[in-house]
Amino acid sequence: MHFVIIGGGPAGTQAATYAARLGVDVTLVERDVIGGAADMWDCIPSKAMIATGGAMAFLDRSHEMGLSPVRPLLDLERLRQRIAAITTRLGHATESILTSQDVRLLRGEGRMAGPHSVVAETAEGRVELEADAVLLSTGSRPRIPEWAPIDGDRVLTTRDAYPPKDLPHHLVVIGSGVTGVEFVHMFSSLGSQVTLIVSRQQVLPTKDPEVAAVLEADFLRRGVKLMKGARAVEIERSGDEVAVRCDDGRVATGSHALLAIGSIPNSGSLELGTAGVEVDEHGYVPINHHCQTNVPHIYAAGDLSGKLPLSSVASMQGRKIAEHVVIGHTVSHRHLNYDKAASAIFTEPEIADVGLAEADAFAEGRKIRVTKVPFAAAAKALIDDDARGFVKIISDPATGVVLGGSIVGQHAAELISVIALAVTTGLRVQDIVESMLVHPTLSEALAEAAE
Repeated sequence: MHFVIIGGGPAGTQAATYAARLGVDVTLVERDVIGGAADMWDCIPSKAMIATGGAMAFLDRSHEMGLSPVRPLLDLERLRQRIAAITTRLGHATESILTSQDVRLLRGEGRMAGPHSVVAETAEGRVELEADAVLLSTGSRPRIPEWAPIDGDRVLTTRDAYPPKDLPHHLVVIGSGVTGVEFVHMFSSLGSQVTLIVSRQQVLPTKDPEVAAVLEADFLRRGVKLMKGARAVEIERSGDEVAVRCDDGRVATGSHALLAIGSIPNSGSLELGTAGVEVDEHGYVPINHHCQTNVPHIYAAGDLSGKLPLSSVASMQGRKIAEHVVIGHTVSHRHLNYDKAASAIFTEPEIADVGLAEADAFAEGRKIRVTKVPFAAAAKALIDDDARGFVKIISDPATGVVLGGSIVGQHAAELISVIALAVTTGLRVQDIVESMLVHPTLSEALAEAAE
């Protein structure tokens, strides 16, 4: 069996290594970077910058922990070198794993040339591949509307900002979703003045209002200006100044503007029509619970599939696809439940959630039990001098089964794993309560919230 994968991001690399271990002949075609552009050019660099900003913030307030005041200075070039070193090391590690599993790597542009035919345009020439199964995992790219004159200098997409050529004196961020708020946190931590254009009446409009309120309070404490109920419609650059005009007439001016209004799938160059694969009006490739497209032996995963745009989800899709390609027709396996995927936002404080949201439960008229404990009651939070945030757990009042939860506070992205495990495996709140956790730790707040 020959399994051809177009796209070497989290879905593609996970599918490749797992299928190869199961004895399949695998060829992976990647045009940009092994590990995926969204991960290696967006996610990892942004988190590295956030870590640097976090270190600066910690040193800045270290006098509150009994140390002499320290005011760190940002070295933009060393930060740039650090990001490059991290992504290079991760890319080499991923490539080493692939080659150790005898996965054939082709550097070039992949596209369909028929239901069982893939063409890879490489630097060495055109390579034609016959495939028994195909995975499409080409990811996405930043969405750029016609009114945004991106120049990579003063008007930026996310991929121009890791880091930018110069640290913005005043950055105007357009978009208050996950990516937008991370950029607000990142650059305000590094010393930039920031204005955030919020199209609705709260940041993170799809998140719990209590969660959004904590983040907004932190932004205001930092001096971030929030322009709520404003939708950007035009960007004008005049010398070293950028003006962002909104639909209500308000104008935000700064030294730089950054666009963070979502992404679009990389499906246009795949020539999917030659293989009979359907694409929706937005360019996504619809899939079933096995990640199959309308052509059963052709699969899609990651951002291209239109499911949750998370690396963790893409990786799990890749694993499930490899399993289905090899043994799925004869062996039953558990389908992915996207409603139980944990997600995190790496602001300060961090935000993480999983499973059923409180607002959604009320909208559905579903009975739930909601318990909430602030980190201010946790000894470890006080020891660390950061008691912001809370733990909220949602459970079934009749059975005690954990249905979901939210965490706002330091290390929320790590702590949510406990609630995610409970949601995935059907644990009860009592199971968390009776776990004898380490003291003093932030995780103790999980047990208290489950009481």
